[in-house]
Amino acid sequence: MPRRGRREEILAIACRLFSQKGYHGTTIRDISEACGILAGSLYAHINTKEDLLFEITDRGADAFLRSLTPIVESDVPARQKLKLAVRAHIQVVEANLEAATVFFHEWKALTGERFSQIQEKRDQYEGLWATILAEGVREGIFQLQDEKFARLLVLSVGNWIYQWYRPDGELSAEEIADRFVSLMLHGFAR
Repeated sequence: MPRRGRREEILAIACRLFSQKGYHGTTIRDISEACGILAGSLYAHINTKEDLLFEITDRGADAFLRSLTPIVESDVPARQKLKLAVRAHIQVVEANLEAATVFFHEWKALTGERFSQIQEKRDQYEGLWATILAEGVREGIFQLQDEKFARLLVLSVGNWIYQWYRPDGELSAEEIADRFVSLMLHGFAR
């Protein structure tokens, strides 16, 4: 198997360190030492530490969008879209636990246009969820007192899983997603 490119190795190491220590808690020296190179040599591969953060968060945003867009565009009923969407979201987190940590916690450290680009993708992603929920209301499947809070609830369920999910745990990501969707659709009331 071919060796990963040096930049990819640096990104993976930066992602791990950002997820463990935070963006602001991680220095260029930390990254270069973990890579086994001098700090000055790191600059042959990157311009700034923020370059790494942007690439990690941008890839994360793209992964979430790629997972949800085909579901939203499909012809299945909203109930099935909700189930598939929650599964897709949780599977993206599961496949990228360290990157998900960085994406959810560190993206606000971006500045200027980079911050705006990620915010735009996050807004686009929320809009896809809004579309699913609105379809469910139109189909008479969902009864939402507050669509914004319903969207925030669904996203909060999916976004927080990286804190406690373990790949070797009792339930698969898909089983967890299905349990969450069941709670969303049936609630706690009798």
